[in-house]
Amino acid sequence: MTPRTWATDRVVITEEIIMQKVVQIPEAGCWIWEGLSYPGGYGMVYGGNKNYRAHRITYEMFKGPIPAGLQIDHLCRVPACVNPHHLEAVTNQVNSLRGIGPTAINKKKSHCPRGHAFTPENTKISRAGTRCCRICANAHTRRYRKAKSDAKKLG
Repeated sequence: MTPRTWATDRVVITEEIIMQKVVQIPEAGCWIWEGLSYPGGYGMVYGGNKNYRAHRITYEMFKGPIPAGLQIDHLCRVPACVNPHHLEAVTNQVNSLRGIGPTAINKKKSHCPRGHAFTPENTKISRAGTRCCRICANAHTRRYRKAKSDAKKLG
């Protein structure tokens, strides 16, 4: 069998080079990158005066080119993992919503902080692009207008 390689016009990286920097964790199935890494924990491969992300290299080495407009999502949620079976090419939106950041957390909420359901009828999108509860927004507007009216009467 021909060894797998990954190449650019600057560098050729073989499967053997990659696997020298990997520790396999059988319980999780992760291949943990133990070479250089970026601050977020993603593996880094240096070659031809340039840094490359290790998980992107293993994805392309084992699965083929990353389609244009897609990024690689770690299904195991471990940034140092380079196991191609734990990597999937997805859109930025899918990757963000699968994560644990504020976007994903807020998208998973089914009710506003006051307990009203986010239904199509009770949800509006603010100018900033965030979801708002119509019941709460209307109550806020009523309180604001009343306070403004009361201040006008006093002043």
